[in-house]
Amino acid sequence: MTATFPEDFLFGTATASYQIEGAVNEDGRCPSIWDTFSHTGHTLNGDTGDVACDFYHRWESDLDLLADLGVDAYRFSVAMPRIMSVEGGEPNPAGLDFYERIVDGLLARGIKPIVTLYHWDLPQYLGDKGGWLNRDTAYRVAEYTAVVARRLGDRVHTYTTLNEPWCSSYLSFGGTEQAPGLGEGPLSFPAVHHLNLAHGLMCQAVRAEVGEGPELSVTLNLQFARGDADAVHRTDLIANRAFLDPMLRGYYPDELFAATRDLCDWSFVKDGDLEQIHQPIDVLGLNYYSTSLVTMSERPQFPQPVCATTFPGCGDIDWLPTEGPHTEMGWNIDPDGLHDLLVRVWDEYRVPLVVTENGMACKDELVVEPDGTKAVHDADRIDYLRRHFEAAARAMDEGVPLRGYFVWSLMDNFEWAFGYSKRFGITYVDYETQERTPKDSFNWYHDVIRSRSVA
Repeated sequence: MTATFPEDFLFGTATASYQIEGAVNEDGRCPSIWDTFSHTGHTLNGDTGDVACDFYHRWESDLDLLADLGVDAYRFSVAMPRIMSVEGGEPNPAGLDFYERIVDGLLARGIKPIVTLYHWDLPQYLGDKGGWLNRDTAYRVAEYTAVVARRLGDRVHTYTTLNEPWCSSYLSFGGTEQAPGLGEGPLSFPAVHHLNLAHGLMCQAVRAEVGEGPELSVTLNLQFARGDADAVHRTDLIANRAFLDPMLRGYYPDELFAATRDLCDWSFVKDGDLEQIHQPIDVLGLNYYSTSLVTMSERPQFPQPVCATTFPGCGDIDWLPTEGPHTEMGWNIDPDGLHDLLVRVWDEYRVPLVVTENGMACKDELVVEPDGTKAVHDADRIDYLRRHFEAAARAMDEGVPLRGYFVWSLMDNFEWAFGYSKRFGITYVDYETQERTPKDSFNWYHDVIRSRSVA
């Protein structure tokens, strides 16, 4: 079987600012909540993003790497701490200059820039005021969005407001896995709402600055669960519809309020908020890696401490072990889940879709071939990507308007709380020398892009 993709389909790859840039103390950048989180013992081996992949200094050669790969588009994020580096101050020209160079460098190489405006690295000065628990954060992020859109303008193909607000709320305030890691269960919900509000305000800011030219999107990591019907429904309600419904339909489902009435009163939703949140977007980004197996539990909601095997947004659900095989992250490999998710979201919300992240962490080994060249033979990753591309193609054959697919990630990088222990890249990074070595999956993906097909 050969899965084919149209000529206007966007093949791309993706990265995020804190995971690759380094240079955390250069050119006026201020600390982010992830600088604080990683420097206070919350990451594996105490790893930080201080250097990461040194993209801040190596961006030109890394853009050349993208050109060698042949991608149509590149998804990267702008670091708010580089732009609004002084609380209440003027935008930092050095930060704006840096991202303008990235955009212009991509365009010069024939690559469409896809800009994610918020990928978790909130300035610490906003974190000190409560971060996403503070309603004002949404307005400050919208102001920053206007600054970026004004500078980059219509040279950007797509502006994405938020990346995975599920993580920025449930794992960051309900759980302890991500910055600031409060582990205070019900505090997830005001964070959810303020992120939704930020999305709507950011959409308006982009449109006010650049008009209808660039596309607008948001990227969600929807939880695709299997198992007990009640548990699946509750997971979908709290993990998915808490974002999808206000963003795309203009309301929170009454079931969400009923399911959480013992945890919060939702008084943080103010008159007019839903109108602000419900803004037209051109495309919805979906990050997909695996599926879950769930069942209802007799445990009380939000056990303390919240652990990685519980979903902080619905503590009365047990997440059960899934059948293998699994990736190095411990995530099951389920390409059918991608197909089913794409079909479901299109059927229910009727918005064009893009797979904004999909990839696999492997135990990659750098080897030296007999001719002296270096290589990484990652057959498992190639198989993973092939099967997921085929699943996406099946969804397209069934009428889903899937516009693009972005492999995570261009290069190995700082994997948040896992530090440098997990490698997702199709390019191997030697963190001591910063040497880049394209893996077999890089070459495989190059051939996929050139042929517009997966055999």
